[in-house]
Amino acid sequence: MADLFTDLEKLNFSVNEGKVYLTLIKLGPSLAGRIAKEARLDRSSTYNALKQLTERGIVSTVFENKRTIYVPTDPKKILDYFKEKEEIANKIIPRLREEFSMVKEKKTISLFQGFKGVKTVFQDIINSLGKNDEYFVLGSEGQFGDLMPYYAPLFRKQKAEKKIITKMLLREGRIKKHKGRYTQYRWVPSDIMSSATVNIYNNKLAIIIWGEKPEAMLIENADVSKTFKNYFEFMWKHAKVKNI
Repeated sequence: MADLFTDLEKLNFSVNEGKVYLTLIKLGPSLAGRIAKEARLDRSSTYNALKQLTERGIVSTVFENKRTIYVPTDPKKILDYFKEKEEIANKIIPRLREEFSMVKEKKTISLFQGFKGVKTVFQDIINSLGKNDEYFVLGSEGQFGDLMPYYAPLFRKQKAEKKIITKMLLREGRIKKHKGRYTQYRWVPSDIMSSATVNIYNNKLAIIIWGEKPEAMLIENADVSKTFKNYFEFMWKHAKVKNI
């Protein structure tokens, strides 16, 4: 249950919503009073959580003997709810981008903080590259998969679906857990583990500094990107090739 509660929080369930929903799944159709007692919440907090869950379609209501009974719907409704949100986003994003492009002041350097910020950078990599485009990575130590276990597989899947060609330089001794279908690997001698990963793509350079609260710096500059690409290609040419 603890893992389920944590995952529900990642799906934007509030603490009370998560408690109420898991309690209702366990109890089945119930009165608010019983739900509040089992979830160890006061009546007001329970009613507010039930109201939000009902509005999302995750919980339904039945009236019996002038009493409201709350019923958990099929958990698949959670997925339906997010699909609906995605459809809405797909409709408005083109219009928002038109407005954004009209007023956007081109920034050379953008800074991002936290895992959501880092996710924005990785998603930009996917959105910026197409089939057979090249993407270069230097200094990867596996922090991406370890610290972002939910998003990293999605990123790899999207990269594979678009057939983005990735070239990755790894430190000798670094154990690679996942081998990408369109990814090539070479090794360079180094005794130092890097806490930063350099990503070069589409006239951009993204430097990600890993930690409890990761940070990312995105540089949108063709000359800078080309310079780092030249460095990378020189190292790639002299790096070791071996099977993994």
